[in-house]
Amino acid sequence: LNLQEHHSKELLDKHGCRVQNFIVATSQHEADQKSKARGPIEYVVKSQILAGGRGKGRFINGKEGLGGVFVTRDRKQALDAVAEMVGKHLVTKQTPKEGVLVKKVMVAKGVSIKRETYLAVLMDRASNGPVIVASPAGGMDIEEVAEKTPHLIFKEPVNIATGITDEQATRIAKSLEFKGELAAHQIKCLYELFLAVDATQVEINPFAETDDGLVYCVDAKINFDDSAAFRQQEIFALGEKSEQDPREVEADKYHLNYIAMDGNIACLVNGAGLAMATMDIIKLKGGDPANFLDVGGTVTEEQVSHAFRIITSDPRVKCILVNIFGGIVNCGTIANGLVAACRKMKLRVPLVVRLEVDIFQANQALRSSGG
Repeated sequence: LNLQEHHSKELLDKHGCRVQNFIVATSQHEADQKSKARGPIEYVVKSQILAGGRGKGRFINGKEGLGGVFVTRDRKQALDAVAEMVGKHLVTKQTPKEGVLVKKVMVAKGVSIKRETYLAVLMDRASNGPVIVASPAGGMDIEEVAEKTPHLIFKEPVNIATGITDEQATRIAKSLEFKGELAAHQIKCLYELFLAVDATQVEINPFAETDDGLVYCVDAKINFDDSAAFRQQEIFALGEKSEQDPREVEADKYHLNYIAMDGNIACLVNGAGLAMATMDIIKLKGGDPANFLDVGGTVTEEQVSHAFRIITSDPRVKCILVNIFGGIVNCGTIANGLVAACRKMKLRVPLVVRLEVDIFQANQALRSSGG
């Protein structure tokens, strides 16, 4: 599930977490109508796309020097920035080279930040439950903090049965060098949000203190448990699929784990570990994988056929490698699915199939296919 930034902020606000006032607009006129703010305030205009690095991005055929984030104290400049962003393709370090079309922007009221910290609530296998990760070194990648100053990262496991206590929230707030009860209250609100929306991670960076002593969730990233989609239907309906690779959207319909990549060797594998190892070996031998595709342990012949159709729809693919380790997966099922797929389409690229364990039925299917 991928949510636009403004949807994440709406969820935060709904659960009592303090966020900046903001509006969402699809045009300069709409932004002008919705924005009631006047006078000397700071406007933060942010392109709403599912990619990081927006501030350092650039627009194709756009205004020189304008990125996906624009900050100004001039209302007219803010509205002009909206007009410049909407309808243009923004290129960042995380987008394709052709960029992503900006359909809407968020215009937020700036806050005067005194100090930036980092806070995240996430599921931790080692703790068998939620853990709150906090650091007074906010506003930067937590991986960088962990590498350079690991002593500035604090972890607080939370008993999922009893929830976060006042004592824990206060202790975390103190580790972030906050004074008073505001930060502790916000930490408890974030934990309650984490549980309420079936999240696997709620990351706030920065978790900021302003000059007037308030605590804000300035930027948020929320990951959700896909298994909870049936009880979080309103949230999952907000998912932005228009920016995803069409093949990834198609694969999701058939419960296939597919991620598009930039290479030309398509892969169809069972198990995430084997799939990653297969891609590693391809790279080691000088090739480039076109995709990650894990068909799972309960795959059906129909799913195999759909998977094969999806990977062959990529025009960059020059050959296909099928690497299956039988056991949970029946190799005969894979073979029958491949044969059915090949009969329906005119395969124009080489196909290499490796089936290991439980291959008698698979051999029969492949030999009788005439391929």
